[in-house]
Amino acid sequence: MSQTKYAHDRKGSGIDGRWNSLGQYVIYTGGSLALFCLEKLAHSVGTSLQSGDFSVIIIEVPDKLAITEITIEQLNNLNPQWAKVINYPITQQLGDEWLHKMETAILKVPSAIIDLEYNYLLNPAHPDFEKIKIRSVSKFTFDPRLKAQ
Repeated sequence: MSQTKYAHDRKGSGIDGRWNSLGQYVIYTGGSLALFCLEKLAHSVGTSLQSGDFSVIIIEVPDKLAITEITIEQLNNLNPQWAKVINYPITQQLGDEWLHKMETAILKVPSAIIDLEYNYLLNPAHPDFEKIKIRSVSKFTFDPRLKAQ
């Protein structure tokens, strides 16, 4: 999911996030639309979800494309409080290392909101990234009952 004007952007924004530091280009995706809605809700303010122009982007990933995974166990061994915003440097370092190693185009990470579910980061600089295709883009409207902080 993204703002509609960026729906076909295949490079990422370079804005820092939980899994990347400023200037590191990565695309965040959700393991499900419901999870990604919760992620957007957690990172939005006020009524920004209702006033935004959003689209859902469905991607197709080849079955044989390698995926690197960071597990809950790995994160808890580093810091049991990894999901707190104050600990972004821990997860940013892991994500930045993955980006720079260039071993895979996809990184599977636990959601900080629901740690039994996963988000997937895409490295647009990786050669295998071109194998990941946009299957469809469709308009998305958040239910007005959902309120951001």
